[in-house]
Amino acid sequence: MNRYIPLLFLLLSCTNIQITQDDKKLQKEAKSYFKPLERPTSISSDKITLGKKLYFETSLSLNNKISCNSCHNLDTFGVDNQKTSPGHDGRRGTRNSPTTLNSHLNFKQFWDGRAKDLAEQAVGPILNPIEHGIPNEKEALTKINTPEYLAMFKKAFPKEKKPFNFKNIGVAIESFERTLVTPSRFDDYLKGDIQALSSKERLGLKSFIQIGCTSCHAGEGLTSNSFQKLGIVKPYKSKDLGRFEVTNRKRDKFKFKVPILRNIEKTGPYFHDGSIKTLEQAIKIMAEYQLGKQLTDEEVSNIKAFLSSLTAKTKLKI
Repeated sequence: MNRYIPLLFLLLSCTNIQITQDDKKLQKEAKSYFKPLERPTSISSDKITLGKKLYFETSLSLNNKISCNSCHNLDTFGVDNQKTSPGHDGRRGTRNSPTTLNSHLNFKQFWDGRAKDLAEQAVGPILNPIEHGIPNEKEALTKINTPEYLAMFKKAFPKEKKPFNFKNIGVAIESFERTLVTPSRFDDYLKGDIQALSSKERLGLKSFIQIGCTSCHAGEGLTSNSFQKLGIVKPYKSKDLGRFEVTNRKRDKFKFKVPILRNIEKTGPYFHDGSIKTLEQAIKIMAEYQLGKQLTDEEVSNIKAFLSSLTAKTKLKI
């Protein structure tokens, strides 16, 4: 057995050689921009159970076929990977369906930020004529007015006299969605394991920081809790007026909520309208139109590699 000891020391030495001072410096810099993902605490298990059932409930649609999971499929990282999603009658909206994974990290909900939180967002599609198509709140409640649901609402909201109400549908779904947290290798990196990222991914992280992507994509969700104009340094053609449609303020034209980047390699197509098919395209366009940078193919490849480190390490257990 002793003859294998020198080989073991050699392998350990080689591993240590890979970690340079530049690697440590990059990790320290990364920690100044990003934070490891944390799982929200103090969520009622009864609300989560109810919210999960409602998330998959097709009765909350006019044709009894559409649920939250239809457009935000948890088997495909909280999206349907379509440009825009079909609603109850086959018509499609004008905006791409963002992921529900880690969506509690968004400071507002929807691309234009018209919902203040997940609870408000969750009930929006139910009454949307193109999406779930339910005409009003009363009809939505009628469609799930069963002994099972009545008991679940009572258990989830024990302090309320009339817990079975439309608002609580959203509150319950929000509780469930707050459990959809997906730690990645990048979190291991931020917690100290430099080798959680490959050398190529670390090069991509370095480029991501150096070219200025962190001006909008930082923190726990790699977002900025803000609305940004699409086409800051170079005009970007879009028929969608974005945040302007909510505020009617001229300065909000073409502004959209900065999306979180976790699981981004799995949630294409990209942008508010789903018009960008590949992550490479999205990276190039963002650099050019938002930062005024022309990236080489190698830089794009490296940044894409880094973004892949934001993908969940394990599949969600639902």
